[in-house]
Amino acid sequence: MSRLSLLDCDPKKISSLGLAFVGDSVYDLIVREELVCNANRPVKELNRLKVEIVRCQAQAELARKIEPLMTEEEADVFRRGRNAHVGHTPKNAAVADYHAATAFESLIGYLYLSDRIDRIRELLSAK
Repeated sequence: MSRLSLLDCDPKKISSLGLAFVGDSVYDLIVREELVCNANRPVKELNRLKVEIVRCQAQAELARKIEPLMTEEEADVFRRGRNAHVGHTPKNAAVADYHAATAFESLIGYLYLSDRIDRIRELLSAK
């Protein structure tokens, strides 16, 4: 499987927050796909389950689980994402969780734009 875009894009030239912007959508889509394929339920329930999985705290927890599995390159992208100046944090999220979630999304965006969907799935299977 390869990414959907026809554009040639160098993820190394994109800011951490730009990568997180893409990674947020990619992770959301993967979660939606998994839910629909494994738990065909009413849309309202699918959305409730999706929100529970993609929320900041859940992403931060997943980030902690996959961090030991990262290559050096992935760890660098993750670290840059964690250190990115996000400008705000949601009122219902701890700052550390929000930074870890941003780092996670940056990594997912980087791997997606690097056309490494299989690596994303490999990391996410560590749940």
